[in-house]
Amino acid sequence: MRRSGPIGEAEMVAVFLRTEIASARFGGCILAALARDGRDRAIVERPDTGNAAENAYRRAVLGECRGFGRDAALFEGFPDDVRWERALASGDDLAAVRYIKYDYWIELSGGSRLAPDAAGRIRRGIEIFRVPNDGFWRVADAIEAGATFPELILVGADERSPLVVLEGHARLTAYFLRPETMPPALPVIVGYSTRMADWSLY
Repeated sequence: MRRSGPIGEAEMVAVFLRTEIASARFGGCILAALARDGRDRAIVERPDTGNAAENAYRRAVLGECRGFGRDAALFEGFPDDVRWERALASGDDLAAVRYIKYDYWIELSGGSRLAPDAAGRIRRGIEIFRVPNDGFWRVADAIEAGATFPELILVGADERSPLVVLEGHARLTAYFLRPETMPPALPVIVGYSTRMADWSLY
């Protein structure tokens, strides 16, 4: 993992929302909040992280929709002292990144919580909890066709500890469905806190 430099929490929040506004599963909450508050999608899709008021609004939306800053939902137990940075991850780096500790991802990976193992099981047609694997293949097809996506967001206790995906499970899996299409260095956001083990999904 090659470190690129520190960033503020606001940049992580902006990337998280910009990715999830397009999600069939989670985008609805973000869009509903924007509509209720009379906000244009541009505040998420073209964020100005130099604008403190916009940053505060995006943070509130991530709290409402995913529990950020509220010790709830995805962010139950998530530490409040995370230091964020950008980095470049190799394929070997990403092969060691773990999924969150959640039944679906544990089962999909055969218990390892690793994307290469999940990709192998998807290729064999294994479906978990009757959830089709089509979405992974659509993302893999898009990557092969040249599509680019926002950075994966990863977290760990420190630079030597295992990293866990905070946002980007489907994209990480898709890269390993067609590893030949994976860039040699993939931009990622990484957050570190010595209290990361307090996070319920770590």
